[in-house]
Amino acid sequence: MKLLSFRHQGRDTFGAVVGDGVVDLGARLAGVGTLRDALADQGKLLSLVRGAASDARLDEITFLPVIPNPDKILCVGLNYEAHRIETGRDKMRYPVLFPRFADTQVGHRQPLVKPTESDKFDFEGELAVVIGKGGRRIPEDQALAHVAGYSCYHDGSVRDWQGHSTQFTAGKNFPASGGLGPWLVTPDEAPPPAQMVLTTRLNGAEVQKSGVDDLIFPVPALIAYISRFTTLSPGDVIATGTPGGVGYVRKPPLYMKAGDTIAVEITGVGTLSHPIIAEGAV
Repeated sequence: MKLLSFRHQGRDTFGAVVGDGVVDLGARLAGVGTLRDALADQGKLLSLVRGAASDARLDEITFLPVIPNPDKILCVGLNYEAHRIETGRDKMRYPVLFPRFADTQVGHRQPLVKPTESDKFDFEGELAVVIGKGGRRIPEDQALAHVAGYSCYHDGSVRDWQGHSTQFTAGKNFPASGGLGPWLVTPDEAPPPAQMVLTTRLNGAEVQKSGVDDLIFPVPALIAYISRFTTLSPGDVIATGTPGGVGYVRKPPLYMKAGDTIAVEITGVGTLSHPIIAEGAV
């Protein structure tokens, strides 16, 4: 299934993609308010989708972040070998982690906002993992059983603010600087992460392309490590890191500006696209 959160006719809901339309599962599940709440029973979601007619066309809805209200968004830095090399960082024994806040994310086709504080708004295409079954101290060989699905992530980075200290948090949490979507693809319909290819395009030009198999810490290792220090819950999002090719290491540097379009495509998952606007633009 492809599951998504969206707004239609002034109402926020969630559903499944069927052809070029969506089935409104929120309208069919009394007392279940969000996709995060529904992830625990994917079998029930599938039974509701089978044979159902779509309730709206994809071009009639406003995409929301796949999980609008996650308890946790945990991002992984420097997790592709090519990106580690291009930044000149030493090899790491453990994953580099930092938080993102839910209110910094927007949905597919919604604008990312370049803040007034900086002209160094950089792109980072990533694979996002959405947790479906929670747990603590999850063994690595059981980790994929805890995955609800995969989505595209854009971890827009305000580079000068990111560099204010050794912690990345300030540069990663400006309002509307990140994107999650367009939907979540359940594992039965997605290729294994190691077989996925991630491509980022700025104004249609390829700026990043890598197999997800270049991850230093693969998806099972990340879930196992993170769940040792915190309990993972349904709907939690892990943004697994970005490949080489980011803008700030280029000569000259390449940053996003108002009027640009950024797109993150992952084979078997989909394409997440955003226009870039300046803060304060209507």
